[in-house]
Amino acid sequence: MPLVLLPGRASASPVWADNLPSLLAIGDVYTVDLLGEPGMSIQDRPITGDDDQAAWLHQVLEALPEESFHLVGLSIGGWTAANLALHQSGRIETLTLIDPVYVFDDMPWRTIARSLPASLSWLPKSWRDSFNSYTAGGAPVEDVPVAHMIEAGMKHYSLKLPQPVRISEDRLATLDMPVLAILAGRSVMHDAQTAARTAERALPVGAVHTYEDASHAISGEYPERIAKDIAAFTAAHRATTPGN
Repeated sequence: MPLVLLPGRASASPVWADNLPSLLAIGDVYTVDLLGEPGMSIQDRPITGDDDQAAWLHQVLEALPEESFHLVGLSIGGWTAANLALHQSGRIETLTLIDPVYVFDDMPWRTIARSLPASLSWLPKSWRDSFNSYTAGGAPVEDVPVAHMIEAGMKHYSLKLPQPVRISEDRLATLDMPVLAILAGRSVMHDAQTAARTAERALPVGAVHTYEDASHAISGEYPERIAKDIAAFTAAHRATTPGN
């Protein structure tokens, strides 16, 4: 059963470059650039709310030859994956959310404030590099190819998407597939301890792993560990699913 990977904001499939070797050892992989974000997906009609966000991704999965998938989302891709699961869960075998935003906790005001100047294309590149370094735990980003891609997306692409709505615990409790939450202990996108407690309380069938030393750039920092956790999680739940 394939993995379907959803990237983060102002990003696209190359953000998974460090992850693909280990994830391909699990099985086939599809990568999907988020509609309305920089990348190869082309938005040709307005996206006005959560229903539209779920509808386009559901259509993508319906167009693929397999019947079901292990859906994996990073950052805003995690929110996108969870949002689909709440609206159209039929094709999702398992859900993996890697340091997702607006799912298990609110975004801190400090991060929101720092993101605003970075979204202004006419400001110097150094402002966007500074924000990307901030999300990566202070690591330098000037010579990192993926960071160059994200900075270019922030500068040259104008988002026309609605603000994601934080998913409530009551709605998380309705998810009817196994959910793996992988959280970064040093994330600036939420409080990791709060997010972990929310996930542990709310998810009916799930597992929560916190990588204590990881930043929000967790996918590039711990690719093999992420693959190992996903492999173990999907195998465990495949073994308990009738007919597998």
